Amino acid sequence: MSTFTSLPLGLRPHHDGSSLYVSNPTPKLLDKVKIRVRIHSAIGEVSQVMVRFSESGEAFPTPPAKIVGKDGGWTWYESSIVMHNPKVNYRFVIVLTDGRQLTYNAVGIFELEQPDINDFRINTFSSAPKWGPSSVMYQIFPDRWARSAQADKHKAPDWAIPAAWGDDVIGQGPGTSEQFFGGDLWGVIEHLDHLKKLGINLLYLTPIFPGRSNHRYDASSFAVVDPLLGGNKALSALIEAAHKKGFRIIGDLTSNHSGDAHEWFQASYKHPGAPESEFYYFTEKNTKYDSWFGVPSLPKFNWKSQELRKRFIEGKSSVVAKWLKAPFGFDGWRIDVANMTGRIRDEDMYAEVANVVRKTMVEVNPDTIMLGEYTGDAAYEVQGDGWQGAMTYANFTRPLWRWMFNLETKDRYLQNMGYIGRAEKASEFVESHTKFAAAFPWHVRLNNMNALNTHDTPRFKSYTLAGAQKVAAGMQFTFPGIPVVWAGDEFGLDGFNGENSRTPIPWNDERPSDRAMIEVYATLAALRKKHGALVDGALRFVYADDETMIFTRETKKETMVILATRGKAKNVNIAVDAIPGIANAQLVYGEASFKPGKKLVEFSAKKMAFAIWHLPASAK
Repeated sequence: MSTFTSLPLGLRPHHDGSSLYVSNPTPKLLDKVKIRVRIHSAIGEVSQVMVRFSESGEAFPTPPAKIVGKDGGWTWYESSIVMHNPKVNYRFVIVLTDGRQLTYNAVGIFELEQPDINDFRINTFSSAPKWGPSSVMYQIFPDRWARSAQADKHKAPDWAIPAAWGDDVIGQGPGTSEQFFGGDLWGVIEHLDHLKKLGINLLYLTPIFPGRSNHRYDASSFAVVDPLLGGNKALSALIEAAHKKGFRIIGDLTSNHSGDAHEWFQASYKHPGAPESEFYYFTEKNTKYDSWFGVPSLPKFNWKSQELRKRFIEGKSSVVAKWLKAPFGFDGWRIDVANMTGRIRDEDMYAEVANVVRKTMVEVNPDTIMLGEYTGDAAYEVQGDGWQGAMTYANFTRPLWRWMFNLETKDRYLQNMGYIGRAEKASEFVESHTKFAAAFPWHVRLNNMNALNTHDTPRFKSYTLAGAQKVAAGMQFTFPGIPVVWAGDEFGLDGFNGENSRTPIPWNDERPSDRAMIEVYATLAALRKKHGALVDGALRFVYADDETMIFTRETKKETMVILATRGKAKNVNIAVDAIPGIANAQLVYGEASFKPGKKLVEFSAKKMAFAIWHLPASAK
């Protein structure tokens, strides 16, 4: 037997990078850091516990850890490591009195030796602003969010197919990128109170630079805001209004490519002698070039160019810096296709570009955030030294879709969700999330974006079981990371793919909608604001079967107990010791109940339920 899968989930050893287990989750070089682990007697009689940690490429064990506390059947062990290097990996070695030596790492507990890649990780790269983890983000696609009266003054551009606000959205084929609804930034200002009601405190705008598409990821300039959105004046006014209402606001930057109408590309296409020639990957006298996935309208940047770096990402006169400074004042950037930036064939400048961008941001305003888009697994690359968090689908979004997927839908291969052949179990969600989150340092996990869907995916509601969105929203607001509400989620909108889900918001009931989720998001946001454990508390799974999972978020001050089920939670029993003090828990959200006994606690809930209980203090 290679793993201790026979141990009940709630009685397995636990450690993560949170302050409950790590004395300083954001250390500096040469800091001494205390590391704790909790071990239940169900594992067997423990002889000693050590931490095996890395130093300069070698692995060393600490002296046996000290017992620093007991709580029921739990024993808390503590050891110390020194941050000899900026990055330190570590695991626990648990020796039982029967002679067995167990490895406990970020993915589980094992009898067999385990590869170092699955060790816990801590580093000195935690430069993200303190406001990041407590953010509740709302993603706005400017063309589709709100159209002010001022938008009527602008004639639709020659590339556009004008549409009325209530028209159906083209989601594929001709016209997908050209359909133009004409939303603008003045319209965003007019509806900030709606976002305030939702409990939002961070706005994320997809690109606001001019382009030749409704999505504007094909920028024709980074020097100005698209006049169709209201220009520079509208952005300044929006950021000022947002800040006054307590919002922060970040922009969207395409560091991988520009549009083929961009002034830099136009200056160099078919002009080999132009200084901007080195900005792209040209061949055959600048008549051919590399582009994003071969799309001709999105020519790829060549980051070997020092002049490109100077103009775009390096220093206080760069594009990156300009929009962080007055009279604008973005609070950060989401970097489009960050995983592909600086990478082509045998060239890999990915990390270098990320670090230059971050250095520039710190020079202008260190209290800004930098989030990188990853459609795949981001954990092994996003460690906080460049991107401080990831917009990633692997560790949260995809497992959640697969748990809640409606098998009656015909589609099985979905944009950015991959192939879904079956509806996975709650226990499989736990396994997937644990594996994909394992390589993130804790400070990065807290700044990752937890989305149900985005402008690049179908709508979650359209492909999942009835009522699933309410449960999934609860998980967004109770998992480590930044919950992301994609514009229209609160109106119950549908979309068969990302392009089709970019739906104009039905402010005046221009299309069918269901506003039931507005109160759900508002209530969850208020709970997250009230209970700090839901922001940075330790995450511990204590139960999972096919239909139901139970987990906790814990700090020294409080424990939040969370139940999520897609079916009825019936005969869900956990050991009393799994959550010390559970008998005193008070329900603060949802509809569910539990009955404590001498040895077991039985939870019950109706189908598609989500519930949160509060305990005033956790085990210490």
